[in-house]
Amino acid sequence: MNSSKIKSQNQIAKIIKKLKKTGKTVVFTNGCFDILHIGHVRLLKKAKSAGDILIVGLNSDKSVKKIKGKNRPVVPENERAEVLASLSAVDFVVMFSEPTPYGLIKKIRPDILLKGADWKKDEIVGDKFARKVVRVPLVKGHSTTRIIEKLSCK
Repeated sequence: MNSSKIKSQNQIAKIIKKLKKTGKTVVFTNGCFDILHIGHVRLLKKAKSAGDILIVGLNSDKSVKKIKGKNRPVVPENERAEVLASLSAVDFVVMFSEPTPYGLIKKIRPDILLKGADWKKDEIVGDKFARKVVRVPLVKGHSTTRIIEKLSCK
């Protein structure tokens, strides 16, 4: 397990403060990342290419249930965090339990806040705490929900 990349909110706030002093550009994105697919991987690569340090905010199991319903997540939070931490594009993974990462973004204050283009600019929470908001196109036809639907149609 690459647990050295998995941090608490307080730990990441201290780390980011130090990194910013050295002039590093901090990028933040977030999501449930329940069943990792090509859309996730491409979003994370794009996010990493936008700056020096990529922080991924990960919805906790409790948060995913609130957003996606009682049958989600499929993969438990600790496993999702470990999978994300194993990706070379990801520098740090930070869990949050609220439905949105507003508080985490406020604490981190990233240089760049990156989200999928399925989010309208006025729907992106925490935008006032970032220097820049970037929306990236999604990979058409790829989503965790779609994968689950295919599996249930046997």
